[in-house]
Amino acid sequence: MSEKNNRSYLFVYILLAFIMLFLIIFNIQYFQETRKSALLVVNLVSLGFAIGLYKKPDFFTALVPVAVLLILLICNIKVFKDDTISGSNQLALLFAAFVSIGIGIVVYKIKYEKIEQQIVRSITMSLQACLILFIVGAIIGIWILSGVVPTMIYYGLKILNPNIFLPAACLICMIVSTATGSSWSTSGTVGIALMGIGKALGIPDGMIAGAILSGAYFGDKMSPLSDTTNLAPAMAGTDVFTHVKNMMQTTIPSIGLALVGFTVLGVFQNQTAQAIDISNFLTTMESMFTIHIGLFIVPAVVVILVLKKMPAVPALLIGFFLGVVVAVLFQQELLKKIAQTELSLEVIYMQIMQVAYNGFQFESGDKIINSLFNRGGMASMLKTVWLIFMAMTFGGAMEGTGMLQMIAGKILTIVKGAGSLIGATLASCFVMNMIACDQYIAIVLPGRMFKVAYSHYKLHPKNLSRALEDSGTITSVLIPWNSCGAYHSGVLGVSTLTYLPYCLFNILNPLIAAFYAGFGIGIAKETEETRNEN
Repeated sequence: MSEKNNRSYLFVYILLAFIMLFLIIFNIQYFQETRKSALLVVNLVSLGFAIGLYKKPDFFTALVPVAVLLILLICNIKVFKDDTISGSNQLALLFAAFVSIGIGIVVYKIKYEKIEQQIVRSITMSLQACLILFIVGAIIGIWILSGVVPTMIYYGLKILNPNIFLPAACLICMIVSTATGSSWSTSGTVGIALMGIGKALGIPDGMIAGAILSGAYFGDKMSPLSDTTNLAPAMAGTDVFTHVKNMMQTTIPSIGLALVGFTVLGVFQNQTAQAIDISNFLTTMESMFTIHIGLFIVPAVVVILVLKKMPAVPALLIGFFLGVVVAVLFQQELLKKIAQTELSLEVIYMQIMQVAYNGFQFESGDKIINSLFNRGGMASMLKTVWLIFMAMTFGGAMEGTGMLQMIAGKILTIVKGAGSLIGATLASCFVMNMIACDQYIAIVLPGRMFKVAYSHYKLHPKNLSRALEDSGTITSVLIPWNSCGAYHSGVLGVSTLTYLPYCLFNILNPLIAAFYAGFGIGIAKETEETRNEN
């Protein structure tokens, strides 16, 4: 290595030294005896980067910002636990972007203006997804106020049959998570109720939790209201409805096999106990909302518009305004209770605007009902949009300095075709879920790394977006130290390793995706129109 390069790389060595010093101080302050081995591993990894940096400067230098990001994410998990999305992960991404910029300027002699231009371009790519997320937030609030979401949940609970509890529980959670777009809300509300029912039936906790999470992650993956369902196509360069339609190829067989598996498991269970009466739960919903099967017309219209290939933004806006109309026509008593006054045009307008921005808020007297329905609104999406902005800032900085291309190039040396590229994407998302402890980052980083490679192999971007969700979204709940695994384990009261063997959908979906990739099934080629768009 030349003297000039030695001086340039000195900056990176000093940076690694400060990181290791920080880890030692952090360990003394926060880690207990049982965690000292974790610190030792992280320090050895940092030392390995320092040694590797000397031997192979380009590749290992490119990994330094990633190592900084992973170390900060580990610290965030320890300090903030399952609340890392509230700001700590966003700041970790921003700091890692700063490190990337510093290396680009000092080591690679790249002008800051060039890096900044790439960051701006990267953020611009995510603006449509952010707009959709804000609209989705408003829709969630309005569809709850209008009774659309409560009606979907109400009839979902009606199908519960103790004789086939496990598949029924999975199906109920599929309906609820598809209606709400959130696996976390599903397991934290209906999931808790189903855990109680399942225990009363004498079914093992792991099986109950596995059925709940399989259904919850179906909706988290497939619902246009889900943030990950909007994030994945934004990273890949396609639209959300094309993405959802394409995911059906791997998702429908996966959930079908999972339901068969839960049915078989249910046959061998000794269901001698009586199910908990959920009539009070349904009665409370009936007292709050006007429940009517005709309200299914609203989501049905949106589905029809999607099938007619209407763009996402106008289709969702039509769904929003239909929800407003239904709320005014069917939920006048609820609007009176929320406003605590007689209705007028001014009062109705004020309540609609507040729900669209801040979400639905109403004290029902039932904790489960409150936690299930008190949500939504544009403001609820601000954390996710902030995370997307910071992730795109980090990705843009890595791309602008050329480091993202170096990492992707190293991984792509093992790629020999379309199938192995999709397989590499699936594996990378799973590994990122393990080391980054966050499903959003497990979608963002591989999405940014592999996007150009998919274009190189002339693959439609929807292949990438599907692979990101088939592994990035789905496997997060299977890892105990991932924020998703930690959250669901805590909410359901079942350890991750206990429910892991029974998360049939979460296990089958990545395997089916890998099978499809290996045999070239469902791989769409890039069209000339798509190439021009990207």
